[in-house]
Amino acid sequence: MTQVRVATVRQLSPVAASLALGLALLLTRGAFAQPPTAQKPTIVLVHGAFADASSWNAVVDRLQDQGFTVSAPANPLRGLASDAPYISSVLSTISGPIVLVGHSYGGAVITNAATGNPNVKALVYVAAYIPDQGQTLAQLAPASGGSELVPPGVPGVPPTLNVTPCPPASCPAGLEVSIVPGDFQQIFAEDLRPERTAIMAVEQRPLSVSALTDQSGPPAWKTIRSFALVANQDHAIGTANELAMAQHAGATTVRVDGSHVVMISHPDAVVDLIQTAVAATN
Repeated sequence: MTQVRVATVRQLSPVAASLALGLALLLTRGAFAQPPTAQKPTIVLVHGAFADASSWNAVVDRLQDQGFTVSAPANPLRGLASDAPYISSVLSTISGPIVLVGHSYGGAVITNAATGNPNVKALVYVAAYIPDQGQTLAQLAPASGGSELVPPGVPGVPPTLNVTPCPPASCPAGLEVSIVPGDFQQIFAEDLRPERTAIMAVEQRPLSVSALTDQSGPPAWKTIRSFALVANQDHAIGTANELAMAQHAGATTVRVDGSHVVMISHPDAVVDLIQTAVAATN
């Protein structure tokens, strides 16, 4: 039988032995190991007024298919003074990077909730309010910018908002607003089927009047990179109002031909913008 003799380091020449030892040290230290894969951020979706977390269903489905961990907490809709701390407490339970997404009133909430949280790497505003410090929602959605949300008592203009009492213990102003059902599709969801919006109008969650008058605090978008989707047929906040806020905040902006609930009617466009935000955090 032929025997194969394996040379040891001692049997090599001094130069070869030195190279062999160097190679062994490099391998031991992991010099040729692949760089670690960047951790995927958790995507947190915050809904707005007159809606609930189910408004994100199509977006959640697509993000989960792409391997993202997704959270869609219930937004209490009681006003920035309480809603922003609540969402902030939810964020504090998440380890690792976060991309924080807000729709409509949810945009104002995330603007305040993300401030001071180093895990939030990007903010994504979907047909949303993007307030600066000291601003209120009532100031940010004038009729001149396309908003058709009108409370009772405006001379010569039919109201599109109902104002009803709510328990002061859970509703600081003692009043809340909802969209008049007959105006719901036109204002909120123009590009959805009438039979669907008829159900949404009945199931809508009212917004405390406090949410319209609470002053926004130091905005997270001043220190966190921001992205905005502006809906071209938004009659709730108003398309021109959305665009002005996005420009003021310096957000990377895309425009989509959709209604205020663009995450329902155009979920792929929303997911694309979230992916853009994720890529910017890597």
